[in-house]
Amino acid sequence: MRNKEGEKKRAYLTLAELRQLPDNTNTYKSIGRTFVLEPKSVLMNEQEQRLKDSESAIAALQASKEYLEKQKAEVESNLAELLQQDPGLAQQIMSMSVM
Repeated sequence: MRNKEGEKKRAYLTLAELRQLPDNTNTYKSIGRTFVLEPKSVLMNEQEQRLKDSESAIAALQASKEYLEKQKAEVESNLAELLQQDPGLAQQIMSMSVM
């Protein structure tokens, strides 16, 4: 999520800078170590798409995180209930050594 938030912020800041430029300004796209002349509109469309992609990825990751947190809480609850029902099992688990 942090990576996608960083991408989103870079796209937003780049768009903000591109919007300030006049339409006839030469703009360049970085491809590796090379810079290619591109129309301002193409660069703006690419940044807007990156912004949208990042937002949708962040939303999907957030939903996945919430689902996994619910699953974790459910497993912890089930384990706690199991250990309460059988104290001997809890002692046996605690006596096991981790390899």
